[in-house]
Amino acid sequence: MSIDDRLLRRLDSLVKRDVFRSRSEGIQKAVAEKLARLDRSRLARECAKLSRTEEQEMAEEGIAKDMAEWPEY
Repeated sequence: MSIDDRLLRRLDSLVKRDVFRSRSEGIQKAVAEKLARLDRSRLARECAKLSRTEEQEMAEEGIAKDMAEWPEY
C-alpha cells in the first residue's frame, strides 16, 4: 500500500501524541470511518428515492390491517 508522505507524517504525529497506538490503528480507524460515511450517504440517497406519499399509504394500510386483528378492550 502506498501513502502520500505528507499524510504519513501527519499520521506519525498523531501516533506520537498517543491519538493512535500505531500507524496500523490509525489507518484502520480512518478506513472504517470513511466506509461508515459512505454507507450513510448511500442510505440518504436511497431514502431520497422513496415517495413520501407511497410510504405513508403503505404504513397506514399496515396499521389498518393490524388494528383489524387487535382485540377490543
